[in-house]
Amino acid sequence: MNDNDVKKLVIIGSGPAGWTAAIYAARASLDPVVYVGVPKQDPGPILPGGQLMLTTDVENYPGFPDGVAGPEMMAGFQQQAERFGTQIVGEDVERVEFSRDGSPHTLHISDGTSVRAHAVIIATGATANWLGLESELRLATAGGGVSACAVCDGALPMFRDQPMAVVGGGDTAMEEANYLTKFASTVYIIHRRDAFRASKTMQERLLAKDNAEVLWNKTVVDVLSRTDDMGAEKIRAVLLEDTVTGEQSELEVGGLFIAIGHTPATRFLRESGLEFDDAGYIELGSRSSRTNIAGVYAAGDVADATYRQAVTAAGMGCQAALDAEHDLGARGLA
Repeated sequence: MNDNDVKKLVIIGSGPAGWTAAIYAARASLDPVVYVGVPKQDPGPILPGGQLMLTTDVENYPGFPDGVAGPEMMAGFQQQAERFGTQIVGEDVERVEFSRDGSPHTLHISDGTSVRAHAVIIATGATANWLGLESELRLATAGGGVSACAVCDGALPMFRDQPMAVVGGGDTAMEEANYLTKFASTVYIIHRRDAFRASKTMQERLLAKDNAEVLWNKTVVDVLSRTDDMGAEKIRAVLLEDTVTGEQSELEVGGLFIAIGHTPATRFLRESGLEFDDAGYIELGSRSSRTNIAGVYAAGDVADATYRQAVTAAGMGCQAALDAEHDLGARGLA
């Protein structure tokens, strides 16, 4: 493989961060190649396009006053990137060899090939941790009232003035439940133990809400559904099991939010030499997108455990493309 075969920029991932990086990079004549990945279950659905592919309605992204379906938004992102000449490859990057001496980085692809690149933007996101129930994942995929992001979906009309449930006991669960109290008739926090892991401040803030109720020592063992007037499957209730007595009961809810954490999609990078934080997110040493390896950048939820929003991911994708353009230019490669 000679130097003419080396790509200027490869982008791994196809959510808001990856596509935004591609748009900016393509307009800067960096000839980006985007590896969008392949659909898989792990245990929940992972689709090219990221978590928004599981979001029925997006109402908080600027520029869409009437809201937009997540898959429709991602299709628009992709079309815009393609308009400027982005090359798209429907494969996974399975392993990487990042160079420390300024030579091109090598990426090993799921089809058995490899590609070299002067710059790499990692935008593989983070996947929500699910309970692993068939009914839960089916309804989450179909927009049936199960979600892993209350801030993304909790204000939708379908959830307003309905009883809703949040599964979890950490700070994320407290934050999600607290947000839902603005819209729900009652928010049930379902926790498998008799005490939360969340900070005392987060607990007190939530428990001060009149419409918040904790169900201790309970786990969700099934999600029960109904068919609405349009023939769509929607959540009706959750089947709970007491972790102490084993007794089962039904809890009628209009929405179920899973808040048991996220896992950054960095497994394929573990031997790469990149620096990670304690939770496995890529460590960024400053407000830039630059990692500890020259020519390697990170954008979106793969490096952001705090905000995890489409708009913040897109902003980080912009940063990554601009950083890559600047650094490639300084090296005489752009």
